Amino acid sequence: MPGGPAAIMGGMSEVREDAGVSTLELFFDLVFVFTITQLTALLLSDLSWHGLLGTVLVLVLVWWMYSGYAWLTNAVPPRSTPRRLLLLAGMAAFLVLSLAIPGAFGDSALAFALAYLAIVLVHLAMFTRARTRAEVLAILRIGGFNLAAAAALVAGGVVGGNGEYALWAAACVVAWAAPYINGLGGFAVRGGHFVERHGLVVIIALGESVVAVGIGAAGLPVDANLVTVAVLGLLLAAGLWWVYFGGADDERAEHALTAAPEPRRAVLAVTAWGYAHLPILLGVVTLAVGVKKTIGHPGEHATAAQALALAGGVALYLAGDAAFRWLLRIGTPAWRAAAAALALASYPLGTGWSAGAQLAALVLLLAVLLAAEQLREPTPVT
Repeated sequence: MPGGPAAIMGGMSEVREDAGVSTLELFFDLVFVFTITQLTALLLSDLSWHGLLGTVLVLVLVWWMYSGYAWLTNAVPPRSTPRRLLLLAGMAAFLVLSLAIPGAFGDSALAFALAYLAIVLVHLAMFTRARTRAEVLAILRIGGFNLAAAAALVAGGVVGGNGEYALWAAACVVAWAAPYINGLGGFAVRGGHFVERHGLVVIIALGESVVAVGIGAAGLPVDANLVTVAVLGLLLAAGLWWVYFGGADDERAEHALTAAPEPRRAVLAVTAWGYAHLPILLGVVTLAVGVKKTIGHPGEHATAAQALALAGGVALYLAGDAAFRWLLRIGTPAWRAAAAALALASYPLGTGWSAGAQLAALVLLLAVLLAAEQLREPTPVT
């Protein structure tokens, strides 16, 4: 009968399906963000174009599968014991993968590749529990590409050297080309959950950049120089947080995603939260390296690599955010793009004057950008 127990339970089920991010997913994200710390260590160990190439390859591969797990829990919420156990298995594989990142182009290459294969297999197994046949068929199509990418990683881990770089680059292409080759028909995206999940990763990653300041300061005397750089590092992270969250842009992003028709929504999920978030996360990693290098030596001239890490980190983050806004048609992407170019212009300030001065200039740049945007489009008070 209408309004009876069956109808009530059906309504409760629908509410649960539309609920926000679960605590288990947040736990998963905390494990995943360990990869950001490890990527920082990887780049820090080889702050060169060669080291940057390796860092980019690993980030592209890892972000693809993290994004896949965001799609997974969007379609298959971890509300039952079997689903939770599968997600925990994926977390374990991500942890092993993260541990292997510093040696991904050395002794840990095969361990990284095998952990990645495990991540793909768990993802595929759990996604087959999706609610609709269309979603199951959709993931089976994409899953073939994921397995092919994982196979290329394993082969690269075996051969090593330049062959590893080539095979891992091919894996990146295979994975990220999958949506364009097979399309995204069959996938349904719950906007609120999807936006919240990616927002949590960004804010946790920014928190890791603050942790990087603390790690870099370990063993140093707490003097005026250290306090100055630590506060500037915190202000810079806070400015980047404000760029992404401060103007109610997460709410506008959610509205743009949920207002899009279903086929378009899936495309936006891949482009805005997939591709556009890559430079955002790479910017966080690169900036953390630059700040770490600055700790303890703020008054000295920055090396070319250090100055480029500081300038490039902020520029990448702003460029990714500009692309994100442009894809969703929200905010002022042109201003963010212009600020990205100005961030790069801080490079000679670091090499010609000091790393601390460059850090302060980047903080000032974000403050001016945010103030100008606030004057143009005040944030609504709720």
